Amino acid sequence: MTNENLPPRIHVLAKPTGATCNLHCSYCFFLNKERLYPGSRFRMSDEVLETYIRQLIESHRADTVTVAWQGGEPTLMGLDFYRRALEYQNHYQRPDMVFENTLQTNGTLLNDEWCEFFREHGFLIGISIDGPRELHDAHRVDKSGRPTFDRVLRGLRLLQKHGVDYNILTTVNRLNADHPLEVYRFLRDEAGAAWMQFIPAIERLNEEGVSLCQEGTTVSERSVRPEQLGNFLTAIFDEWVRKDVGRVFVQTFEANVRNWLRLPSSGMCVFDATCGHGLALEHNGDLYSCDHFVEPKHLLGNIRQKHMMELASSDQQRLFGRGKLETLPRYCRECEVGFACKGECPKNRFLTAPDGEPGLNYLCAGYRAFFHHVDRPLKILAGLLRRGYPAAQVMQVLADQNGRPPQASAKTGRNDPCPCGSGRKFKKCHGREATGQAGRTSL
Repeated sequence: MTNENLPPRIHVLAKPTGATCNLHCSYCFFLNKERLYPGSRFRMSDEVLETYIRQLIESHRADTVTVAWQGGEPTLMGLDFYRRALEYQNHYQRPDMVFENTLQTNGTLLNDEWCEFFREHGFLIGISIDGPRELHDAHRVDKSGRPTFDRVLRGLRLLQKHGVDYNILTTVNRLNADHPLEVYRFLRDEAGAAWMQFIPAIERLNEEGVSLCQEGTTVSERSVRPEQLGNFLTAIFDEWVRKDVGRVFVQTFEANVRNWLRLPSSGMCVFDATCGHGLALEHNGDLYSCDHFVEPKHLLGNIRQKHMMELASSDQQRLFGRGKLETLPRYCRECEVGFACKGECPKNRFLTAPDGEPGLNYLCAGYRAFFHHVDRPLKILAGLLRRGYPAAQVMQVLADQNGRPPQASAKTGRNDPCPCGSGRKFKKCHGREATGQAGRTSL
């Protein structure tokens, strides 16, 4: 058995507690996955843990291995579980191999001991916050229906106190989507986030209500509307691109920049042409095609019976990954912003295109509006990067449109490309202003 049919790195979201969580967020798509394992304790055994770490290492040709922990709520496993995980990593690692442990948490169970452990071992922590108190507490409640904002903020402050690397994940739902700048400014200014993820909440409904599997062509009242998501991203982008480039990183915008640069991958599976390299591992060793498709027909097998490499490179998984591209409707293939969207996530493709072909993404209208809106500033930003200028230079270029000329950096020579992205030499563009020559050049 070899790993030659796999990419150098594969990504597995390990769920050591399965769907078990101490909260009861109303939009959470994963809570009902408990029904897949009736009677289970939902705790990963040492046997499965060791097998997972060993096979993950064996499946990597690269020297950097990301070990991603998620749930449910992974801190329910307790610290000793993660201490053992590190012991297995040290035992099976190859020379020069580096591990990046990441953990997504609701933050309510964090204390000093957890945060000292994270800091000591270089964990990257994702913490879920949906914005200011009233927006967060609307959906993120505990099992008794009590609000969680204060407990989550306490966890965040502990991460900050101990110097733990963290980012913030915000689920964009029908409520907070109407408050984009309130959410963004809270995350940036009060939560102190330098890296943010915005994930749209979409609950598909079938005849029985919220489905265990990805079924149904309608959505719940908590699900974000397409136009809402487009407006949400647009409002935040406009603030970010004029004030925060280079100091605040928004995952969606980073992926957009990569697609405008026409790089091979956006860094986000939803905006790539194919998928299938982000698998999900349940507490008992069951390996699924994707975190969003933890359902019987997408079960690849169990790592206790068959090696992860064999499952990840199986025909079933290859077909799953290629299906994202091969089932893309003609309407999407001919779309002028299709290079940026790539049909987004297959789980959201349950509408019919205008020509009657199935498979149109539920979020299409919102993404189309957003991508058209950001096209020009992203072309400018991409042009700057291609010329060797920092991304933050785009803020000066856009400020020029409001009457302030872009400032040349110390390295900008008269014959260098102008930092405005026009393609002209600096001396023939905004450099002329320094010598009192003609005024602004429109971009």
